[in-house]
Amino acid sequence: MRFTEEDVRRVARLSRLALEPKEIKGFQLDLSQILDLAEKLLAIDTSKVEPLAHPGSSSVFLRPDVVTEINQREAFQAVAPEVDRGLYLVPRVVE
Repeated sequence: MRFTEEDVRRVARLSRLALEPKEIKGFQLDLSQILDLAEKLLAIDTSKVEPLAHPGSSSVFLRPDVVTEINQREAFQAVAPEVDRGLYLVPRVVE
């Protein structure tokens, strides 16, 4: 779907946005692309997808709990302003 400049001005007015004239072309393109994407999503066949009553009702696939990175604590704490026994020391912000 193509947005016209008048459409963009109307949406901006309804959204209470003050657009500069040079911004209208960019918003026109962005809004058109968003609606094109929405049309593509509507065209997807979801007839064989069972609806969920709640997103939490689906099973969650968790990744294996394995270490994937090396321990770099010393390197990170070497550049910290203050460290004590492996903990970062920060100024008190609550009285």
